[in-house]
Amino acid sequence: MGKERGFAEGLIAAVSIGGFLVLVGIIFVINQNLLQKINDFFNDFNTVQLPNTTLNVPAPLTPAAHTAVYSATFQFALGIAILQILILALRLGLGSRIRRTAGTVGSLVFWFGAAYLLNNLAQMSSTLSQNQQYVLWFQFWAAIIALIGVSLVIRGAIVFLARRR
Repeated sequence: MGKERGFAEGLIAAVSIGGFLVLVGIIFVINQNLLQKINDFFNDFNTVQLPNTTLNVPAPLTPAAHTAVYSATFQFALGIAILQILILALRLGLGSRIRRTAGTVGSLVFWFGAAYLLNNLAQMSSTLSQNQQYVLWFQFWAAIIALIGVSLVIRGAIVFLARRR
């Protein structure tokens, strides 16, 4: 049983790594000058005042100028989510341990949620005023943090329910 499980996990790891590399390659092929756009995005960062507070936090000075980066990141998140579906099918078919399967389900939820949030960020950021863009930027990050929590709760719930059986 140990050799079979080791082979199965090795196969899943190979599919994961291979799928990731293929996805990154596709994203760079379909998004012209993406490296330059990513560089511009990070060069645009500075500290800005969090709306309705006295806190200064890092954010792009012109969030709407980077919709191409948000769109490419959306494509990446959606691709990883789809890859997680394939990995989940492999895990279920090959009899992976419940913790690994639960982790894959949690990751699937996170990546689909992140794709949704990134798509909203890409679509909405160019239609808002500068102050509204900052609010959207910080709401996006708050939602990502909440999504991480949801993902962890789902993982824990699956493991808990599986152990109760």
